[in-house]
Amino acid sequence: MTTLRILTIWEDDVEILRRPAQRVRTFDNRLHQLLENMVETMRDGKGVGLAAPQVGLDQRIFVIEYPEDPERPEETMQRYEMINPEIVKAKGAEIGQEGCLSLPGLAADVDRATYVLIKAQDRYGKSQRIKAYDWLARIFQHEIDHLAGVLMTDRAEQVYKVVELEDGEVELVPVGEAIQQG
Repeated sequence: MTTLRILTIWEDDVEILRRPAQRVRTFDNRLHQLLENMVETMRDGKGVGLAAPQVGLDQRIFVIEYPEDPERPEETMQRYEMINPEIVKAKGAEIGQEGCLSLPGLAADVDRATYVLIKAQDRYGKSQRIKAYDWLARIFQHEIDHLAGVLMTDRAEQVYKVVELEDGEVELVPVGEAIQQG
């Protein structure tokens, strides 16, 4: 497997992160290898999701790896490979904190549905439907936004600068205050 380079808003021409991705029409070994490389890249970046535009590819693809039980992550890890996904149904609303591999050093409070029904294709082109709740629903919506050229900061109620403290703890400073502090 190959670790791909993740585009960040600080270092790269981010036009691809800002435009809608194209439908995938070919389901072959190259796609399968891309999915494996995206999972490897997501793991390397310590993320829970990664969309193709984040690695410079104009395709409607994302991967997610998420433990159903955070107390037993290895035993309960679920992996999702979503090709040409669409939200069919969404219910509820909750503001929660998100991070993004393409926006390192930032976190944001984003209002998302607490339940989504997703229609997509798997790596072989077979249709699939996934029901996701709470945090997993948030991850799906975040990744689908990437496929539409939308970043978490576009939907944010509040954006924070992530500041690592000397003791290893992390402090979230609202962006307005972070700018004032320099």
